[in-house]
Amino acid sequence: MHDSTPDTGLGSFAAVLAGELPGAWTSTYHPDRGGNNDHDALTDHVWDMNDVADALAKYTVDHCAVLTRDDGTRLFVADPLGHGEGYLIAAMAPADAPAEAFRGVREPDGIVVDADPFSAAEDIHYGLLPRYDKALAQVRSNAARLAAPQPAEPERLVMTWSGEAIVVDKPDRADVTKALTENGFVFAPDRNVFVLSGDDTAHQAASVRAAGERLSELGIDTVLHHPQTRPALGTTPVAPPSPPVASPHRGR
Repeated sequence: MHDSTPDTGLGSFAAVLAGELPGAWTSTYHPDRGGNNDHDALTDHVWDMNDVADALAKYTVDHCAVLTRDDGTRLFVADPLGHGEGYLIAAMAPADAPAEAFRGVREPDGIVVDADPFSAAEDIHYGLLPRYDKALAQVRSNAARLAAPQPAEPERLVMTWSGEAIVVDKPDRADVTKALTENGFVFAPDRNVFVLSGDDTAHQAASVRAAGERLSELGIDTVLHHPQTRPALGTTPVAPPSPPVASPHRGR
């Protein structure tokens, strides 16, 4: 029968270490049970791109321990996994955060500590935990931002030059219609559009600006377009249509 007696080295070290760290920590020992273990799942969450990650890539983890703080923060404890003494201590990434939340967050990286749990607690407290807590805060902030409802895309109203006038397709919303008519647009039922006369370009420009400001308050973006021109049959257009312009004023 396989001997499942708890390890008296790493296991006891981790248990004492948990009691020496600031805050409320518990220790869980994960022994080797003839290959039937969860070590791979644990090492997958090690949050390190330095010495600990290098060691895990080169050596097999036969046993390990996980220290868990009362807020869910976890530390991974393992043998040096090679020549050397002491233990590897590494941060563990939060399992419930989406991968995108880690973008731009620097890994807190682990440390190697002496086999003395009391001095190891000092090294973790002043060396590893400050940058670990900072990285955790950044990831949780990113995760909260990603989970927050995204603002809806604003509606857009297109004003198009038609000769000297500016026309707008009849909107579905009454408040938009009111914003247009209050600022000089007149409904043309034969074309089913609203028309802003170009008889006075200064007045026309002021009306467009005023209508745009009111529409912005209603959550609607205003875009002013020149009409697209069609090339003659059998010819190739030499330039794209003019881009949207920011001001309704134009020379005569």
